[in-house]
Amino acid sequence: MKISSIRSEKKDLKYWVELPERETGLYDAKRPVIAVNSKMTYQEFMGFGGAFTEAAAFTLSEAPETVREEAINAYFSKENGLGYVLGRVHIHSCDFALSNYTYVEEGDTELKTFDISHEDKWVIPMIKDAERVAGEPIKLLASPWSPPAFMKDTKEMNYGGRLLEAYYQPWANYYVKFIEAMKSRNIDIWAVSVQNEPLATQTWDSCIYTAEEERDFVKHHLGPTLKAAYPDTEIIIWDHNRDVLVERGSVVLADKEAAKYVWGTGNHWYVSEAFENLTTLHNLFPEKHILFTEGCVELTTTSENAVHNGYLGSWSNCERYGRNIIGDFNNWSRGWIDWNLVLNELGGPNHVYNYCEAPIMYDRNKKSLIYNNSYYYIGHFSKFITVGAKRLELSVSKSDVFAVSFQNPNGDIVVVAQNEGWIAEMALVVDGEGVNINLPDHSITTFILQANK
Repeated sequence: MKISSIRSEKKDLKYWVELPERETGLYDAKRPVIAVNSKMTYQEFMGFGGAFTEAAAFTLSEAPETVREEAINAYFSKENGLGYVLGRVHIHSCDFALSNYTYVEEGDTELKTFDISHEDKWVIPMIKDAERVAGEPIKLLASPWSPPAFMKDTKEMNYGGRLLEAYYQPWANYYVKFIEAMKSRNIDIWAVSVQNEPLATQTWDSCIYTAEEERDFVKHHLGPTLKAAYPDTEIIIWDHNRDVLVERGSVVLADKEAAKYVWGTGNHWYVSEAFENLTTLHNLFPEKHILFTEGCVELTTTSENAVHNGYLGSWSNCERYGRNIIGDFNNWSRGWIDWNLVLNELGGPNHVYNYCEAPIMYDRNKKSLIYNNSYYYIGHFSKFITVGAKRLELSVSKSDVFAVSFQNPNGDIVVVAQNEGWIAEMALVVDGEGVNINLPDHSITTFILQANK
């Protein structure tokens, strides 16, 4: 096999450096090693994507047309961008909307006033532009942040609260209405999640479910209602952090009547990097899938290394992306959906000022895009691992180095290695053949081993 590599490091933020091809053969056996076994394969890769929030779509609406087109191409072009094929939309408002809103009038339990024309102004045009550039439909996950206020015990969309049992069926019908309305606009919804972050009481749109409530809502209402209307639309549970993913997922998936409606479990990266929880859940329910559904750097004191590097564009922010992508894929995740595709230079708009970083941001004063380091880190995976690739068995004998490997449908093997320590002199060995490699300190490198044609 021939091996070529592409690298990003601290002194080379903006462009990937293409390193020369070399033949695999002799390597220094005394070096720490990244060892790949292509005979052992795991889950199939679905792709990367991001969220079409109202904030993202509104932000691009403020940009000149050339800048808007640049952003869309930067994400969805297979030749010149990251090649995104997945996406996420919110069912009516979320925190990254301009305000609280729903698709029905207050108290309309029969959903006679259901109307998603609010999304025709910004969100739907952005999705259509993305599909035009991608050259194919985007596989979309739709998630609610809160039912309408009248369906909840608190009578408001923000600050948590619970869905009243009397509204379980009208709320299930609401998902179907949304899918139907999107379909009428020639946009297909691949899957819905039951609830975004069902364990979090937020100052923005939020709703609490216990594991048992989520199970029963899926089993008796959402599952049968959705499958009767749109049998090909999948259901994803949990849609929250890794810390209690096993406990929450198990309650639903251990119930056969609920589980028959569920495609898999969604996870976020906040609070926990307990990647092993994904493998535990997979081992318990190997026929079900796992998908990363949200992650972003919050522009608060929770940003890693913020004191030293500043909040926006910190190098540790992009390393957080790389480490989490590798950790999830090595533990059975099938794809990775980032949060907001685009935000303004402040990290908004957000109707409760919960500002965050996005891989691409729009500077309204300079009327130009800001490409954060995370954009290039994501590209080390999304540009070179193709849909349908199979993850390969891999091990690393050096701490501070994280790596994952996939074999693409054309036979090429891709290895992505992230070094969070000092310069690492290592060997990359695939099926017994290897080559000496050097990983600069705080860098990410993609190695491509071309199949013998």
